[in-house]
Amino acid sequence: MTMDEIAAKMARGLQKRPIEDSYKFDCGEDGAITLRDGAVTLADEPADCTIHISRENLVKLMAGDLNPMTAFAFGKIKVSGDMSLALKLGKVLG
Repeated sequence: MTMDEIAAKMARGLQKRPIEDSYKFDCGEDGAITLRDGAVTLADEPADCTIHISRENLVKLMAGDLNPMTAFAFGKIKVSGDMSLALKLGKVLG
C-alpha cells in the first residue's frame, strides 16, 4: 500500500468518524501523513500527537494485523506529543 492509498483510507475513516485533534504519522523516508481539521495531507506538518512508525507497520496496523500496544512495547511505534491522543486512533485507522 502506498502512502497515497494509506492517506485515502484515513480520509474515508475521517468522513465516518471526524476527530478534533491533529495527528502526524511519520514514516521516515516514506514521508508523513498529517490529519488536521478533517483533512488528510501528505505533509510533514506540526501536530498534537506524532506517531513514528514504518509504512509497512502502519499498513499492518490499519489492517488489524499489528496490535498497537504490542507494537509500542517492542518499539515498532513511538509516540511524541500528547500520548493520550494516540489511544483515540482506533477510530481513524480502522
